[in-house]
Amino acid sequence: MKIVRLETLRPRARPSLIWVRVHTEDGLIGLGESWFGSDAIEADLHGRIAPLIVGEDASRIEALNRRMRPYVGFQGTSAETRALSAVDVALWDLAGQRAGMPLYQLLGGACRDEVRLYNTCAGPDYVSKSADVRPGNFGIGSSGIGGVDAGAERPRYEDLEAFLERPAELAGELLEMGISAMKIWPFDFAAGAGDGVDISTEDLARGLWPFEEIRRVHGNRMRLKVELHGLWSLSTARRICQVLAPLSPDWVEDPIWMDRVGELAELTDTGVPIAGGETLGGLGQLRDLIAVGRVHAPIVDVTWGGGVTFARKAAALAEAHGRPIAFHDCSGPVTLAVSTQLAMALPNVAEQEFTRAFYYGWYGDCVEGLPPIRDGYIRAAEGSGLGIKLAAAILEAEEQVVTVRVSQ
Repeated sequence: MKIVRLETLRPRARPSLIWVRVHTEDGLIGLGESWFGSDAIEADLHGRIAPLIVGEDASRIEALNRRMRPYVGFQGTSAETRALSAVDVALWDLAGQRAGMPLYQLLGGACRDEVRLYNTCAGPDYVSKSADVRPGNFGIGSSGIGGVDAGAERPRYEDLEAFLERPAELAGELLEMGISAMKIWPFDFAAGAGDGVDISTEDLARGLWPFEEIRRVHGNRMRLKVELHGLWSLSTARRICQVLAPLSPDWVEDPIWMDRVGELAELTDTGVPIAGGETLGGLGQLRDLIAVGRVHAPIVDVTWGGGVTFARKAAALAEAHGRPIAFHDCSGPVTLAVSTQLAMALPNVAEQEFTRAFYYGWYGDCVEGLPPIRDGYIRAAEGSGLGIKLAAAILEAEEQVVTVRVSQ
C-alpha cells in the first residue's frame, strides 16, 4: 500500500485552514486537516514530510508517525506537529478505507451509539481571516444576528454576538435543538485582557452577566463552560474563577497559558474544575498537564497535537489518571469528523465540542459526509475511514483555493 503522492489544498475563504490528501498506488486517498499558520504547515509538509513518506507503506502508521516527528518544533502544537497531525489523520482514514469500516470500528468498536454535544458559541466568521484569537478577528459585526444565508439557504448562527447581547435567548435556542451545554468567552472583551494583569470590577461584572442571565432564565437546564483563552495572570484568573464558582460551571478552560502547569495547580482550590490543553501536543505535555497541573478535563486537538496516533494514547493516559478526555473542534470539518470517530470509540469521552455556526454553515460548502446530528447528539458517519471527503466544488473550482501543491 505504497504512498505515491502528497497533496495540499488551502481554501481561499478560510486561509488558516489546510487539507492534506495522501494518495496510494491502489487509488485510495486519505484526507487530513490542520489549522493556523497554513503556509508554514504547507511548507513543512512538502519540504520535510513528503520526502520521508512518499514511497513508504501507508499501513505502517505508528512507524510513519515516529518518522515524521521533527527535531525542531517537536514541542507543543508547532507547525511541524500540525503538519504531522494532518498526515497521521489521513493515514488512519486510509486504514479505515482499506478495512472497509469506519475508524471507530478499527479502533475497537463503539463505546456508545452517539455522543452528547456542547456548542462553542462562535459565529460563522470567527477567527476566519488569520490565526489571531482576539476580538478583532472574532467576526463581530460581519452580518446581522440570526436569520438565513440566502445564498446557501441555510441558517446563519451569530452565536458570539448573541452570547454578548442576548445570552438567555441563545441558551433557549440551543435547548430547543436538544443542546444542553454551551461555551462562551465574555471576559475576552475586558479592557484588562490585553495584558492580563488585572480586571476591573466593572469588567468582571460585565463578563459575569451572560452566565448569570442564563442561570436566571434557565436555571440548571443549561450547562455552562467558560473559555478564558489563556489571557490572564494567575492572580486575575483566580479572581475570575472565584466569582464564577457559585454558578457551578462545568469547567473554566485555559485560564492561563497552559504550558505553566505548575501555576495551574494553584487554581484547583477555587471551586471550579479546570480544563484545557488543546494548544499542547505530545504525551509529555499531557502527562504534566494532568500530574503537575492537576487539570480536571484534558482537551486535545487531534489535528494539532499529533493526530489519531497521539489522541488515542492521550485518552489512555487520561483514563489511567481517572480523567475524561475532550476533543477540540472550532477549526474545520475534518477535525470534527475524526474527533467524533474517536469520541465514539474511546471509553472516557463524555461529550464532543462543535460550533453550530460552522457545522450548519460553511462546513457544508467544503465537504460531503459530515457526521450526523440529532437532538443534541452526534454520531460518526458510517462510511469507511473518516466517512468524509472534500466537496467536488473545492476540488474542481480553482477560485475556491489559494494553493494546490503536490509532492510525489
